Amino acid sequence: MNKQELIKYITENYSVDAEFPWTKYPDNIVFRHNSNKKWFALIMTILKEKLGIMECGTIDIMNVKCETAMINSFRAEKGIYAAYHMNKANWISVALDDSVSDEKLKILIDMSFCLTAPKIKKVK
Repeated sequence: MNKQELIKYITENYSVDAEFPWTKYPDNIVFRHNSNKKWFALIMTILKEKLGIMECGTIDIMNVKCETAMINSFRAEKGIYAAYHMNKANWISVALDDSVSDEKLKILIDMSFCLTAPKIKKVK
């Protein structure tokens, strides 16, 4: 799934708008819950070297929140890295270069969406 397909998928399936919060980085896109405003996905273009990829050039990535217990197993997979510019204990960066299947991308987005959703308060 390329960047444009991913944007379309997220906006249609999670009923959120793409936000462009930084004028300095106009291509960076944030997706957040409408209710609590917490981010669940960040799409950006970064230098490959920022992920430890020993190649010149840039790469589109998506940062998503992940179950802490699953971080290491996900990071062992091709195309999934320690989060760039986010808390590495709770977030991962996913390459949008076809190294990760569309199905896996959808699973990761859904996990992040659920982890950042508003908490349901218990009635006493």
